[in-house]
Amino acid sequence: MTGNPAKVALGEIRSNELGFSRLAVLAAALDSYLLDIVDVDFSACTWFDANMSAPLGVVFVHALDNLNTLKPCGLRQGVETILAKNHFLTGFGFPERADTHGTTIPYHRFSATDDRYFAAYLNRHLRGKDLPIMSEALSQRFKNSILEIFVNAAMHSESKLGIFACGQYFPQQNRLDFCVADAGLGVRRKIYKELGLKMNSDKAIEWALQEGNTTRKGSVPGGLGLKLIREFIAMNKGRIQIVSDRGYWEFSPQGETLTRMDTSFPGTVIDIEINTADTSSYRLRAESKN
Repeated sequence: MTGNPAKVALGEIRSNELGFSRLAVLAAALDSYLLDIVDVDFSACTWFDANMSAPLGVVFVHALDNLNTLKPCGLRQGVETILAKNHFLTGFGFPERADTHGTTIPYHRFSATDDRYFAAYLNRHLRGKDLPIMSEALSQRFKNSILEIFVNAAMHSESKLGIFACGQYFPQQNRLDFCVADAGLGVRRKIYKELGLKMNSDKAIEWALQEGNTTRKGSVPGGLGLKLIREFIAMNKGRIQIVSDRGYWEFSPQGETLTRMDTSFPGTVIDIEINTADTSSYRLRAESKN
């Protein structure tokens, strides 16, 4: 215990590099505490993208694993509503808020063996979120690809602290965001552990995205499931982000970004943004040939 009043602060969190950087800084601040009661001050947080609850869960679970008690405080009404509707705050003594508009994909912490529960969670909560029209076969493959992200995180992150998922439909912005985050090794350390290859965290993400690059035990985190999703997102004009350690990768209509953050995030995050204003219909290539 520090003996001093324990307090950390968090600013506005959106699904962008700055938002992930702020969560990484929060993780670093919390890492200095052990057996403490820590106030997490949200008073400077004017907005919180609900899907970012998944990486926030990773940050919090590391602090809780150090036997700290976390007390979110100073939440503005709008931010509290967002984080209570998606059930993030209910684990910290806040009352649950009703999702009257059906826009929430609730925050959930899964264990590594929960793939069947995760599949049921996807089927239940992706319904009614204005996804672009897909053939039945493509819709199933798309969900399977998201499930592969979960299975990959479970197998290769070696996280004993869980895998976190959360999403949000923003009807006025015509977007659906869905995020999967793990509290595991990270891409860079997994590559080094399995293959002995040393590289920076941004280059490790780039390596993992190249088809055919695998560790001895299979694809490194970020490698599975993304091929079909990336092809769909390119046509849909959506966005994908991957964060691991200090690495940050983004694929969007504006192009591809690969950079390194100043502070390390303690795990790996894959965030998928679907453009719900897309009126196109999609099917698998094999179906088009029939």
